[in-house]
Amino acid sequence: MTSTEEIRKALATVIDPELRRSIVELDMVRSIEVGDNGVIDVTVSLTTPGCPIRGHFQRAVTDAVLRLDGASHCNVYFDVLSDAQKAALQQKLGRASLPEGTLAQVANILCVGSGKGGVGKSTLTANLAAALMAEGKRVGVLDADVWGYSIPRMYGLGSTRPPVSPERKIIPLGAHGVSVMSIGFFVEEDAAVVWRGPMLHKALTQFLQDVDWGELDYLLIDLPPGTGDVSMTLAQLLPQAQFLIVTTPQPTAQKVARRAAQMAHKVSLEIAGVIENMCAFQTPSGERFAIFGEGGGEELARELDVPLLGRVPLTMPLREHADGGRPLVLEEPEDPAAQAIAHIARGVIAMAPLPLATLPLVEVSAGAAPPAAPPSPAERKPAGMSLPMA
Repeated sequence: MTSTEEIRKALATVIDPELRRSIVELDMVRSIEVGDNGVIDVTVSLTTPGCPIRGHFQRAVTDAVLRLDGASHCNVYFDVLSDAQKAALQQKLGRASLPEGTLAQVANILCVGSGKGGVGKSTLTANLAAALMAEGKRVGVLDADVWGYSIPRMYGLGSTRPPVSPERKIIPLGAHGVSVMSIGFFVEEDAAVVWRGPMLHKALTQFLQDVDWGELDYLLIDLPPGTGDVSMTLAQLLPQAQFLIVTTPQPTAQKVARRAAQMAHKVSLEIAGVIENMCAFQTPSGERFAIFGEGGGEELARELDVPLLGRVPLTMPLREHADGGRPLVLEEPEDPAAQAIAHIARGVIAMAPLPLATLPLVEVSAGAAPPAAPPSPAERKPAGMSLPMA
């Protein structure tokens, strides 16, 4: 008969996809019971009742247990960590809060930053997301530029308030095949947001933990200019994220972008590559004018020892479609800027790690408590903290 110690050792291979540690190390295995005929019952404690990665644990625990000799069937049950257990886990991990699973279904997180404003970072983010979608990827965009939010306008969304799911999660708005979340959805259109650091931290935390992003291949985060609160918050909440640096060719922008790279290194964010935007102005007749100089992006990539993912020219349709709420890569894919962004999207896809094989779901016996009745519409409020401006 399989012993509980053998089962616990097998469960050490089950990794929490957000905390990146074994459920045994995290003390999430609440009980193990070995019954007759090789039937094994395992109870796992979750950080939140509506944890969206519950299915991951069910599959992984079942698979780990059934690999053991003598195990014929596995029942997986769930409960929730108590407040004291959560506090102990937070202290053990050195975290201010525990994730609630909303980002566990996101394969790749890319923070798009530049260190300074005016380099076309948001336009590039909006079009890169659409280009990834055109390549068959599931994509979301988080507009973290709280003071200068512009993603809603670039996707033609205005200030529509997002709905709330029965699980009390905010549902991103969809446009052009991309899921979008922005502070612009919670204030009057084009209203100024006057916040200090703590309020900004709370809003970003809620956008990451209380938004139902669902299964995504890529989540692009449009960062604000600078190297302050937002970057530190994201580094704390998203240690697995990668950094895309956007610069123009001119030395001034390049030097500021270099400081953004230094910030990424200080907070242990991996730099995925450099994108040189506005490498030249290209007229409708095909003439090119290097109004911001040449070679700055390539030089920065060489200094940082990262790839130069692409050089995007400035064209009139790029600006026109951004103002009109329609991504250029979808409206005019033959435009030189659209082609350059599509090339960058393919490079981003090529850098992503290959997905791990997924084992088929093994049926587990019934016996878990029936699901709670969904809340009434009046009770459907986002879980966790409230947006300061909501």
